[in-house]
Amino acid sequence: MAATDPRAELDRLIRERGEDYAGLSRLLGRNPAYVQQYIKRGSPRRLGEEDRRVLARYFGVDEALLGGGSTPRAAPMVAVPRLDVGASACLGAVDLDERRLGGIAFDPQWLRSLGFSAATARQLSLIRVEGDSMSATLANGDEILVDHSDAAERLREGIYVLRLEGGLVVKRVALGASGQISVRSDNPAYPEWPDADPASIDFVGRVVWVGRRLR
Repeated sequence: MAATDPRAELDRLIRERGEDYAGLSRLLGRNPAYVQQYIKRGSPRRLGEEDRRVLARYFGVDEALLGGGSTPRAAPMVAVPRLDVGASACLGAVDLDERRLGGIAFDPQWLRSLGFSAATARQLSLIRVEGDSMSATLANGDEILVDHSDAAERLREGIYVLRLEGGLVVKRVALGASGQISVRSDNPAYPEWPDADPASIDFVGRVVWVGRRLR
């Protein structure tokens, strides 16, 4: 049996799964042209061991297909898109579908621990926090995991990303009397809306997890 060409196999996987070179390069923590240069120009000549392991896990294939030794096949990673938008500053009209900035691959077992299957995880995205209005719960630069399926229809107390006046904000929502809600910041230096009408607010999704870089 003829040996497979790792570059050709990776290119095939990318086309079949509807992925793109730049997004996978960012997944590896590389410059956006890295995967395309590997496939089209042969630079580097071989994928690094860690890059190969991540790609094999992401696509759910044996590492041997990508030029490595045979390994037990693991469940494919689940890609969650990162959106090139911050939540707290008014940015004007925001089209979330046009704001994809690559993605981050998550272990499906870890996502299940948060209550998401591979199918329901398609409703997740990562959005960057901007500013200090939710300090000390959320800090400037934090990446928040937002469940877009958990919005106005299932509204309950918690932290949500909202669309207000054309921009995105992240705020804490509390249920009030007579169907009204309270929208506030965890930082007391910022104003709150104690008697807001839920019908007047566009709920983008509920924040279910936060990740941050240690400083």
